Amino acid sequence: MQASYVALLLTVGLFNIACDGGRKEGAHAVTGGDPDRGAAWVTKYGCGSCHTIPGIRGAQGRVGPALSGLESRIYVAGKLPNQPGNLIRWIENPHAIDDRTAMPNLGVTHTAARDIAAYLYSIK
Repeated sequence: MQASYVALLLTVGLFNIACDGGRKEGAHAVTGGDPDRGAAWVTKYGCGSCHTIPGIRGAQGRVGPALSGLESRIYVAGKLPNQPGNLIRWIENPHAIDDRTAMPNLGVTHTAARDIAAYLYSIK
């Protein structure tokens, strides 16, 4: 098995173990972010205009993928192994990962990106 694949499996496994004690607590443990603040940031940055996001009023966008069940996906943005640091990097500056993405760079701060990642990992 490739080392990166093993690391991915360990990250997903640790995330799932952490979430057994509660989705919000598990999401906080793997991201260092606050899921409740993350929900507020998702609304502030208007993520729901492009994505369908459970728990966010009016977040029924269909431009980007639905963001439910993110913790069980293999990749972030179809390019990066689904690891908290990669999701945070993607949220902060998607064009640094894929210069052809339709996702705009919204100027999300590192703290807000951690909180948003925590929220996304906490929802089903």
